[in-house]
Amino acid sequence: MLPEIALTILDIAQNSVRAEASLTEITVNADTSADTLTVIIKDNGCGMSTEQLERVTDPFFTTRTTRDIGLGVPFFKQSAEMTGGKFDIISELGVGTTTTAVYGFSHIDRMPLGDMVFTIHTLITCNIDKDFLFNYHIDDNSFALDTREFREVMGDVPLNEPEVSNYIKEFLDENIKEIVGELVI
Repeated sequence: MLPEIALTILDIAQNSVRAEASLTEITVNADTSADTLTVIIKDNGCGMSTEQLERVTDPFFTTRTTRDIGLGVPFFKQSAEMTGGKFDIISELGVGTTTTAVYGFSHIDRMPLGDMVFTIHTLITCNIDKDFLFNYHIDDNSFALDTREFREVMGDVPLNEPEVSNYIKEFLDENIKEIVGELVI
């Protein structure tokens, strides 16, 4: 199992990229009063057939041709359920996939959320032809980063150009620190 939820998010979001999604939405919502940490990854990729959807949580099933096992989704499911949470995946061929993991926020077995700055920054700068919408909520505080808005401002300048990449990283870091405050996620 991966040591932090952020690395699982990176893995699942890369599945969206491989599924030819032009837009991947990642939502992290910590609701301390409900004692939940919810992670939603939604894409507009190729989706999965009913048979694929039924088998996606089986670690010995993968659609990839480079290996015989796929551990990302099964680990995501297991990590949520072992905290008393739940897991759901909905997919439709030609429409896309939505994966939801709800963790018990204060459960002793919940992995730390981890480095979301690294995760989102990596997704954006390593997949410059894809768009990402990152929504981050903690109780009543939130912020969003939408690469489509960056593209409007930047025009043809790629998001992995060093100055732009650094700006995106700083933007993520500042906003996450402001939202998180003293809370340990």
